[in-house]
Amino acid sequence: MYRIFIIEDDPKIASILHDYLTRYDYEVVQAQDYRGVKQECIEVRPDLVLLDINLPYYDGFYWCRQIRTLSNVPIIFISARTGEMDQVMAIENGGDDYITKPFHLEIVMSKIKSLLRRTYGEYAGSDLATRNVYHVRGLYLYSDQNVVEWKGMRSELSKKEFRLFSCLAQKANQIVSREELLEVLWDDVEFVDDNTLSVNVTRVRRRLGELGIRNAIETKRSQGYRLVTNWEDGQ
Repeated sequence: MYRIFIIEDDPKIASILHDYLTRYDYEVVQAQDYRGVKQECIEVRPDLVLLDINLPYYDGFYWCRQIRTLSNVPIIFISARTGEMDQVMAIENGGDDYITKPFHLEIVMSKIKSLLRRTYGEYAGSDLATRNVYHVRGLYLYSDQNVVEWKGMRSELSKKEFRLFSCLAQKANQIVSREELLEVLWDDVEFVDDNTLSVNVTRVRRRLGELGIRNAIETKRSQGYRLVTNWEDGQ
């Protein structure tokens, strides 16, 4: 069953789309927080997004760009804007298709089926949807890129640095033992010891500092390290 994420602030239109798509056995999730669409998208993990342009706080073009930092999930704009420039901007900001309001539900369904088929079905070369994203307190980790992002700023980590930080992030506010972290860093090629661990922790702290995050990784003597989520924001 495909999951469709509807980002539409008009409750009537959202309800019509929800009911119609549910009738055809799609799993449908509607956006709730129009300040946190990016985070909701990570949690929902949709197979396709229906996105309005006129939204509270930030418009659909902005959210399309934000979603594109996470995933190549298909995005169809549905908007009352009929101008050619709006359609051009939708595509240039990462959209795959554009439907104008008022719309026929049959057209919406046809475009959804076609896009899903091209992305995941018989015409697809591979599953394009990126699932490798983790977040903690607004800090995003992209495991397919070894990149961390904080408030729109990005930093690329080495493979070992990212493994280490990912382990800490997934156990945020918990002490992770040195032994567990050494196992994470071990790759059967390069010798790994306590010094290697300490060096990589220092490097990760430096990377976070470049993003404005201070005192996020605590050293717990004789135990290990802990990522605390009440870090200082130096920006």
